[in-house]
Amino acid sequence: MPTQDNLTGRELERAAHVIMPGGWAVERERPVATLLGSCVAVALYDPVLKMGGLNHFMLPSVSRVAGKDDVDALLAGDYAMEALLNAMLVRGAQKARLVAKAFGGGMVVSSLDRSQIGQRNVAFTRDWLAREGIALLASDFLGHWSRKVVLDPRSGDVFCKRAASTLAVSQRIESREQAYAESLVAAKKKTDIELF
Repeated sequence: MPTQDNLTGRELERAAHVIMPGGWAVERERPVATLLGSCVAVALYDPVLKMGGLNHFMLPSVSRVAGKDDVDALLAGDYAMEALLNAMLVRGAQKARLVAKAFGGGMVVSSLDRSQIGQRNVAFTRDWLAREGIALLASDFLGHWSRKVVLDPRSGDVFCKRAASTLAVSQRIESREQAYAESLVAAKKKTDIELF
C-alpha cells in the first residue's frame, strides 16, 4: 500500500477534496481536485510552508446589478482569485513566495464557444497573476477537451488529465455547473427576508 508521500496521480485523485464551480480549498496534506471545461482553476503554492490552494471559476468577472445579487461572486475570477489568495495569506503564506499553475478554458460546450468564455477566462488569469506579481510556472489552457486537475499541496505538483470532448463529458460538466447555479437560487430563496 502506498504511503501518503508516494501516491500516484490516480491515488491522489481518489483521496482528493473535490471542489465544484465557485469553490476553492487550501490544504497542507489532502490533495484538491476539480473537473474543468471552459472554467479555469488556479493552483497557488507556498514552497516554504508546503501549502497549496486551488479554485474553480466560471467567468472572468460578474457585474452586479442593483437587486440582482443572486449570482455567487465566487463564480467570477476576480472574486475567486482574491478569496484563494486571502485564504493562503491568512494561513501564513507570503505573497512574495507564491507561485501559480493554471488550467482550463477549454471549448467543450458548444453553446459557450460563441462567447469565447474559455479565452476570456485564460486572458483574465494571466492578467491577474501578472498584476499581482505571482509567477505562472505552468499552464494548460484552451483546446477542445475537458481537464481533471489534482493539486498535491505537499509538493506543489499539479496533475492535469485531458479528456476528449465527448457528449457525455460535456453533459457531465454542464450538469455540475447547472446544479451549482440552481443550488445558489434555492439557497437565496430560503434566506430571503422581506421587510415592509
